[in-house]
Amino acid sequence: MLHIAYIGNVKSVNRYHAPFVLTRPDAWHIQTIYDRHVNTPKWPHLEGVHYTDQLEDIWQDDRIDLVVVSTGVDSHFEYGMQALKHGKNVLIEKPMTRTYQEAKMLFDTAKRKGLFVQCYQNRRFDSDYLTTLKVIESGKLGEIYEVDMHFDYYRPEVPQNAIHTPPYHSFLYGHGCHTIDQVIAYWGKPQHIHYDVQCLCGTDHMNDYFDVDLYYPGLKVSVKSSYFRIKPRPSFVVYGKRGMFIKEKKDRQEEHLKLFYMPGQPDFGLDRPEDYGTLTYVDEKGIYHEEKVISEQGDYARIYDGIEASLLHQTEKLIKDEETLTLMEILETGIKQQREGGSSDD
Repeated sequence: MLHIAYIGNVKSVNRYHAPFVLTRPDAWHIQTIYDRHVNTPKWPHLEGVHYTDQLEDIWQDDRIDLVVVSTGVDSHFEYGMQALKHGKNVLIEKPMTRTYQEAKMLFDTAKRKGLFVQCYQNRRFDSDYLTTLKVIESGKLGEIYEVDMHFDYYRPEVPQNAIHTPPYHSFLYGHGCHTIDQVIAYWGKPQHIHYDVQCLCGTDHMNDYFDVDLYYPGLKVSVKSSYFRIKPRPSFVVYGKRGMFIKEKKDRQEEHLKLFYMPGQPDFGLDRPEDYGTLTYVDEKGIYHEEKVISEQGDYARIYDGIEASLLHQTEKLIKDEETLTLMEILETGIKQQREGGSSDD
């Protein structure tokens, strides 16, 4: 049994962490949640959990095996470093830190102290992503030449109202950290990147659009997002030598969580037949095929399975240090390009 303390009684804890941890009762126990407003909580208290507004309750509790930092990105580095200095293993919400250098300092400190620190990248366990990888690895598309990934919203009021925001509160940081991490996790560090990061509402507003092209030998992966898509583009489109795969709908875990339909239900997060992607290809005999692909099941709890394995059995981290550092470098470079105006190559 591993014991967790969360810093921040916020949406991410109550929607994206705790519900999944609670599906692993033999492996994990939520010991403590730090909430500065413990007497006026925005989220109901979980049964059997110690709520406190004193960080010392976490630092001085030897039972706690993992501290999860789930506050705003402004305080990720400070809380993460405090936890490490108190001898705690740490999981930090995305984006991990404000800068590449801050992330590197956390990794270096953890290494010196023999502790675990990792970024929380739950979107590696999205159904649409896992299904797309299954199709690629089936070989039916042949050699893959191009992948388009989209993470769209229709929330124009968000960038319109966000004026003079720091770069780490931009759309690229908040959402590019999902999709770009998916690319890095599967294909690794790109050889070359083209950035198109824009503030469509005006230069004094937050970044609200990005189109980042990541190039690998014989392959281009494009990650695109916008706040202004009233009808979202397909989640994934993959083009290969023999055909294509299109996955229109995104993973349904978040959809269910927003409805307070929680993990543990037999159909939680599962795609319906109308959500399945379509695979179109010509086989080795020249025969044309068009078929639906049953979606893989997503499960954000798998990130905690990986942490359990690392803490108890010293297995390699699911989200490696160099992958997070590569992501931070890409995010920083993209925002720098946007501030300098226009698109650029790296």
